[in-house]
Amino acid sequence: MDNTRAIHWADQTADKIIRERGDLPLYTCASGITPSGTVHIGNFREIISVDLVVRALRARGKQVRFIYSWDDYDVFRKVPANMPKPEELEKFLRFPITMVPDTFGRDESYARHHEVDVESVLPTVGITPEFLYQAERYRSGMYAEGMKTALNNRARIKDCLNRYRDEAHQIPEAEEYWPVSIFCNACNRDTTSITGWDGEWGLSYSCECGHSETVDIRSAKGVKLGWRVDWPMRWKYEKTVFEPAGKDHHSQGGSFDTARLVSKEIFDWEAPVTFRYDFIGIKGTPGKMSSSKGKVVDLPDILRVYQPEIARYLFAGTRPNTEFVISFDLDVIKIYEDYDKTERIAWGLEKAKNEEVYAKERRIWELSQVGELPTMASYQVPFRHLCNLLQTNDGDIDAVIASFGDVHPDQVERLQTRSRCAWYWITECAPEDFRFALRKDGSVATLGVNELTAVRKIRDEVLPKMDGVDEKGLSELVYAVAQEAGLEPKALFTAVYQALIAKDQGPRLASFMKIIGKERIASILASY
Repeated sequence: MDNTRAIHWADQTADKIIRERGDLPLYTCASGITPSGTVHIGNFREIISVDLVVRALRARGKQVRFIYSWDDYDVFRKVPANMPKPEELEKFLRFPITMVPDTFGRDESYARHHEVDVESVLPTVGITPEFLYQAERYRSGMYAEGMKTALNNRARIKDCLNRYRDEAHQIPEAEEYWPVSIFCNACNRDTTSITGWDGEWGLSYSCECGHSETVDIRSAKGVKLGWRVDWPMRWKYEKTVFEPAGKDHHSQGGSFDTARLVSKEIFDWEAPVTFRYDFIGIKGTPGKMSSSKGKVVDLPDILRVYQPEIARYLFAGTRPNTEFVISFDLDVIKIYEDYDKTERIAWGLEKAKNEEVYAKERRIWELSQVGELPTMASYQVPFRHLCNLLQTNDGDIDAVIASFGDVHPDQVERLQTRSRCAWYWITECAPEDFRFALRKDGSVATLGVNELTAVRKIRDEVLPKMDGVDEKGLSELVYAVAQEAGLEPKALFTAVYQALIAKDQGPRLASFMKIIGKERIASILASY
């Protein structure tokens, strides 16, 4: 890769990390989330943003550690609307998420269920971080030194937290501030108050349930730092040099600014290089499930409609601080067209406006690929045309691919994936007027005398000539039939569509007839 001029934002970020942190033996890049419910596509933006920067660093010959933290030691605060047995989950409010049962009945805990959902799908889009489980790490005593540092510097941390706050939101001078919270050993809830710290390892607390004790933070199973201190403590522990955050955390004087202070002043670690990523909107619905209450759009929803490389392209082709929408409506066709154009430019199959456009499109295409770069361009079938082919063949993907006759073995898998996505989109997401099925049951349309005459002429006079003409020639033959029958072309089209698919309109008629083929058209029109 030519490093002389970074044209993509991921490469620019990689260069910034190297410039600010110097030449390191290892660059740790981090992402993470609390598995408090379904991990939605907005959360995925952070994961893939880090992945793109990780790829850019590796392209520069750097050793990179990509960590993804599951904050499964956080408090279970509320039951999301789309969870089964909510009344059962209600009993575990204020527990650590890792101790809440999986009411789906699949995994050992509620947290693990949501973790598995993400971990199992990320490799599909070429993302393979090292997963860190925070409950396990806290309970192993891994962060005991970090907690001790925080507890012994709690007045200074309070100052850091207050520095960006107005008077109304500051922790009062007289109030004792504790940077840790405790899950009670008796009831497992965080309904506790800290009553003392001995300056070494002993932390005392009492709980609303009546239990009180002193625990050793090196072996305690219920002590953790509050997230505004936990975040910078882990930056230091993992030696993190890059971590983005959403625009809510990146607001002026917000949590990232506070964490930066705590990181530098308490843990003596420069906060990681970062950027703000924006929110994602959803347009259209991802399928029948989407109407269920509390359903959020997640990565599997995206991958039912978009090939993995196009799912990546949505993010690689958009700057992180730009808000955009992921579409499930007719815009899907345009997104596939845009990706195909990028791929053609990347392979030199279509000329770019200039060298800069070529370099940018080529880099976006590279970052959109899932694993090793393909040895050849995809077999490009426009998405709209593919949908028409699939509907004409009742969703038979093998039959559609066989009909092309010149697909290279290295192109088959990508074409099969695109075909599955197209069939899902047509059957689950596409507007009703975009869908059709050929009449196969011998049923006939109710047609006027002139329309019936014209349909018969198409069957008896146009079909025998169909294979000998191109689309334009076929179109001229159809128009001639309309003229002879004294019909407006639109009226003839409507009659033919009604005869073939029981709808008033459909794909462009000449092209559609070529897709169906004269034998099938003849068998459908035989009833007339």
